[in-house]
Amino acid sequence: MKRLVLILLSILLFGSAVRAQNDLQLTQYWAMPSYFNPAFTGSTDYLRIRGGARLQWLGIHNAPKSFLASADTPLKFGKKHFGLGVTAMQESYGLFSDLHINIQASYKFNLLKGVFSVGVQGGYLNSKFKGSDIYIPDNDDYHEGNDTSLPSQDLTGNGFDLSLGVTYTHKYFSLGLSGLHLLNPRINMAVEGSESTESTEYETEVPRILYFTASGNIPLKNTLFELQPSMCVRTDFSQVSGDITMRALFNKFLSFGIGYRLNDAVCVMIGAEFKNFFIGYAYDYPTSAIAKGSAGSHELLAGYQLKLDFSGKNKNKHRSIRLM
Repeated sequence: MKRLVLILLSILLFGSAVRAQNDLQLTQYWAMPSYFNPAFTGSTDYLRIRGGARLQWLGIHNAPKSFLASADTPLKFGKKHFGLGVTAMQESYGLFSDLHINIQASYKFNLLKGVFSVGVQGGYLNSKFKGSDIYIPDNDDYHEGNDTSLPSQDLTGNGFDLSLGVTYTHKYFSLGLSGLHLLNPRINMAVEGSESTESTEYETEVPRILYFTASGNIPLKNTLFELQPSMCVRTDFSQVSGDITMRALFNKFLSFGIGYRLNDAVCVMIGAEFKNFFIGYAYDYPTSAIAKGSAGSHELLAGYQLKLDFSGKNKNKHRSIRLM
């Protein structure tokens, strides 16, 4: 375990300099933890399927629009416990659009009165750029219409991705550390539909990103309420961002909470779990200068979970804290 953590940190800390480029920004990050860390796959006794959409900075033309889906399940071979999962994300922002598809696996073992999990993720990346939609106004002081650095045709490119993560889950809290895009994939962009294999003029890259997540579950005595604080901090080593969230769960059915994203937004959220169904909504109000042009962001998640019974009598009484 120590060696894995050191390898993960060394790859991230001593990698080449990266440009600022974001993964999907998710206010309800606690509801889809495997998107940020493959070690969270199979962390409950359920087959979990969740998905949703995020409309960011409404009122701004070509603002980010994101769609996300994930599924994960626990597996048991003899006395060994594993997790398998898959995630898919499609996002468009400006003239760019990205598609990420990942396959995940994790191995779990008991230690220090909790459960450690080590996860790996392999992925396919596709990036597109609508060069045909570039518009340069007349008398522009910064660009010329014949600037060869600006593509005039639509571009597309593919790449391979690799991520690692570790988690520790206790009865009342959970911790996670993950490194996404460890290969710092560079994607060569070619004219869409072209079969040419000649050298490519354009390139984009996905920076390595380090995520740290933490969550807790605090039952309030003599009440039907539980407090569920959580946080998600990320950095690409050129800048740091993070979310802090406090939610209250009533009768294991209705939840509501507030959150703050560093130098970006304040958030409110509400969710419900009924039988095996989940639905959650979040609204972000920007605290930065972007509030002058946007009324905020909306996010909707929904999901279903199915109890898995790998033994004849299902004697496993593992209790999920239903958090990361």
